[in-house]
Amino acid sequence: MSIGTFSYPLPVNEPVLNYAPGSPEKLRQKKVLEELKKKEADIPMYIGGRAVRTGIRIAINPPHERAHVLGYFHQGDKKHVQQAIDAALKAKASWEAMSWENRAAIFLKAADLIATKYRPYLNGTTMLGQSKNIYQAEIDSACEIIDFLRFNVHFLSEIYKQQPISAPGIHNRLEWRPLEGFVLAITPFNFTAIGGNLPTSAAMCGNTVVWKPANTQVYSAQMFMKILMEAGLPDGVINLIYVDGPTLGEVCFQHRDFAGVHFTGSTGVFNQIWTTVGANINKYRTYPRIVGETGGKDFVLAHRSADPDVVATALARGAFEFQGQKCSAASRAYLPSNIADAVKRKLIAQIETMKMGSVEDFSNFINAVIDEKSYDKLKKYIDNAKKDRKAKILVGGNCDKRKGFFIEPTVIEVRDPKYVTMCEELFGPVLTIYTYDADQFEKALTLVDTTSDYALTGSIIAQDRAAVELAVNRLRNAAGNFYINDKPTGAVVGQQPFGGARASGTNDKAGSMLNLYRWLSARTIKETFNPPTDYRYPFLQES
Repeated sequence: MSIGTFSYPLPVNEPVLNYAPGSPEKLRQKKVLEELKKKEADIPMYIGGRAVRTGIRIAINPPHERAHVLGYFHQGDKKHVQQAIDAALKAKASWEAMSWENRAAIFLKAADLIATKYRPYLNGTTMLGQSKNIYQAEIDSACEIIDFLRFNVHFLSEIYKQQPISAPGIHNRLEWRPLEGFVLAITPFNFTAIGGNLPTSAAMCGNTVVWKPANTQVYSAQMFMKILMEAGLPDGVINLIYVDGPTLGEVCFQHRDFAGVHFTGSTGVFNQIWTTVGANINKYRTYPRIVGETGGKDFVLAHRSADPDVVATALARGAFEFQGQKCSAASRAYLPSNIADAVKRKLIAQIETMKMGSVEDFSNFINAVIDEKSYDKLKKYIDNAKKDRKAKILVGGNCDKRKGFFIEPTVIEVRDPKYVTMCEELFGPVLTIYTYDADQFEKALTLVDTTSDYALTGSIIAQDRAAVELAVNRLRNAAGNFYINDKPTGAVVGQQPFGGARASGTNDKAGSMLNLYRWLSARTIKETFNPPTDYRYPFLQES
C-alpha cells in the first residue's frame, strides 16, 4: 500500500444456480460427473508446492457406490508433517512481506475460478466424494467457498483500516501482523467450504499453514488446492497433507513454532487438542490461538401458535438435507400437544416423497452417509429404538449398505425428553420428536436449554410474537446461531456468521471479521515528532 490505499467493497453473495431441466449448468454438471468417474485420480500431498507421492495409496469410493473407485490418495507419515511445517516456515517471511493487494488478488482469483471454470469440478468432486446432491453441493462447494474468499478479503481490508487516534506531536498506528509461527488447519468431511475456509482465512492474514483434511474429503480438497495453485498461491503457504490425527498431533503440538489451530470436527477431538496444547504451553514461542467449531444437538422448538406446515417443512429440510450430516442439522424437536399430530402427519407425508440413491440422479433428495463407521453407528441407534418401549419409529428406520451406505430418513418419537437420541449427537438422518403440554411452554424452554451440552444452532417457530421474544431471551446461550420461523441450517457468509459456544466450540464466527482477528497479532507503533530532551516535568518546579 506504499503508493495507494486500495479498496475491497462489500461483495454480494454468489448466486445459487438452480440446475433446472435443460439448463446449461445441469448439462455441464452431468458431463463433468461422467468425466470424473471415467478416470482414476492419483492424488498426491502438496508440500512446499511439490506433489508428494508415498506409494501408500488409499482408495476413494463414493459413499453411495462402494464398488466404484474414484482414485487413490497417497498417505503420509510423521516425516511429511515435519516437511509441511518446514515448508510453511520457509515460506513465511516472503508471504507476510507480500503486499496486501497481491495477497488479496490470489484469493479473489481463486473465487472467480470456482465461479466459472472449476464450478462443476469442485461440485462434482464434492458430490461423488461426499455423496451430496447437486443443490447441497452448489450451496457448499460453489457458493459458500466463493463467499468465504470474497467476503474475507473485504473483512480483512476493513480490519487493516482500523487505526488509533493520535495526539498533537505524535502519530499512532496499528500493524496487523500475522501470528509468529505456523497455523494448523484441521477440516471435516461434511463441507468443502469449511475445508477451504479454515486454511485460507489464516493464510489471507499473512500466515502459512499446514492443512489436514478428513480422509473422506480428500477428493474435493485436492481440487480446491489445485485451484489455489492456479490462482497463484506461492509454494509453501498452504501445505496439504494426508496423515492420521495422532501422527499430526505428535509433531505439530510439540513444535516450538506452533502458533494456532483452526479446527472443525468432533468435540472429543477438540478437547484433546486443547488439553495437549495446555500441557505443552511452555514449549511454544507464543501462546497459540485455539479456534474450533465442534458438535451440535440442534433443536426446533414449536409454540402452540406455530403453523404446522411451517414446522413440518423446517424439520424435513433441517433434519434430512445432506442426510443430516451438518453440525447445524435439526436433531431434536419439541412439539406442542395441540399441533403435534398435524405436524407428524405432514412430516411423514413429506418424508415418504423423498427419493434416495446416487447423486448422479438429480431427482434424489437423499444420498448416502459418509462411511461404514457412520453407517454402523447410526444403525445401532435406530435398531435400539426399534426394540425400546420408550421409543417409536414413525417413519423410515431401514438401512442397507450393500451398494452404498444408505439410511432412510428416520423419525423417532419418544415419551422421555432425555431419551438417548434426544441428547447425543448422531450426525445422520435421524430426528427425534418429543411432545410437550402446549400450556407448558416455559417448561419446554427450560428443557431445550438444559438437555444438551451443545449450543450451536436452534430455532423457534411461532406466530405469537411474545412467545418468540421469550424464546429469544431464555435460549440466549443455547445456540450461537438462532432462527425464527425457519430451519436451524443454512447460514450464509456475511449474513449469519456461524459458530456456537458451550461444547460446540469457541464461537469465533466463520464468515465474519471476528474469525479473522484470531489470525492477527496487532502491534502498536507510536512516533513522537519532537521528543523531549530533559527528564524534568513542569510539576517539579515550585515557581
